[in-house]
Amino acid sequence: MSEYSRPHQVNPEWPPPPAYAPPAPAHKRTRGPARLLVAVAIVAAAVGGTTAYGVQELTGGSGSGVAASSATETDVVPASMKGTVAGVAKSVSPSIVEIKAASSSGSATGSGVIVTEDGEVVTNNHVVAGASQIQVRTHDGKTYSARVVGTDSSKDLALIKLEDASGLKAATLGDSEGVQVGDQVVAIGSPEGLTGTVTSGIVSALDRDVTVSKDESQGQQQWQRGGGWPFEYGGQEFNGDTGGSTTTYKAIQTDASLNPGNSGGALIDMNGNIIGINSAMYAPSGAESSTAGSVGLGFAIPVNTVKADLPDLRAGATN
Repeated sequence: MSEYSRPHQVNPEWPPPPAYAPPAPAHKRTRGPARLLVAVAIVAAAVGGTTAYGVQELTGGSGSGVAASSATETDVVPASMKGTVAGVAKSVSPSIVEIKAASSSGSATGSGVIVTEDGEVVTNNHVVAGASQIQVRTHDGKTYSARVVGTDSSKDLALIKLEDASGLKAATLGDSEGVQVGDQVVAIGSPEGLTGTVTSGIVSALDRDVTVSKDESQGQQQWQRGGGWPFEYGGQEFNGDTGGSTTTYKAIQTDASLNPGNSGGALIDMNGNIIGINSAMYAPSGAESSTAGSVGLGFAIPVNTVKADLPDLRAGATN
């Protein structure tokens, strides 16, 4: 301690204490703090054990990881803009891209999240499934050709790689286990091709069993009609027939506005961490492209599902 930070000296106690003063009973001084420390230690041990298990589940025992997701619950948003939609938008928008995929069935427009500086992008499988050509536009207006690295139709996820890309801003992948109903969230994507559109809302529900089609041609045709990707919930079909080949995953429900083209974009917490990949929306029955719009029922794939799937996607899985 420096002389400037040392507390001022005070005069010795006067009159001086007796030559002998019996010490206070030890149990009176330590009983309260000791009980508190024990309680904190138990809680810390429980939390530590849960965290270790969660990390093991997410990494799947693989040594490979994502630089963007090395730290969860990171404050990506500057302190001066913390907790604001404007702060999240400014900080995360450079990590969100617009994707245009062409196939024999037609074309689809979606969104994606940059996960590495050299151009790895996570999106929905239904955005790029069967694509013969993929064009990606970044936040700064640059356009890149891209190729599919791996797909997982069972989770409706895909990983694509931009050609000759470098110096991109990778998103920070958060921890969807910490998400709670009522949390404020921000969605960023390219609905109807409007690149970099920002909307906000809350987490409406967790662990929704959303069933989506695995048939790429059927899904893309429905997407072109503007009704959004067909999905089922609670035994009912929305946005069209999901067909005979389907898969079900747990989803985060949000009332942040999602529209056709938001698929593959980001659902973000107020610290700027990605907590989900937007994947489905409800559109009114019979809505055409010109009238389809958000009614506050959107769904996102939890980011922990994404992180667990990344090693397989990088390895070129084509499930």
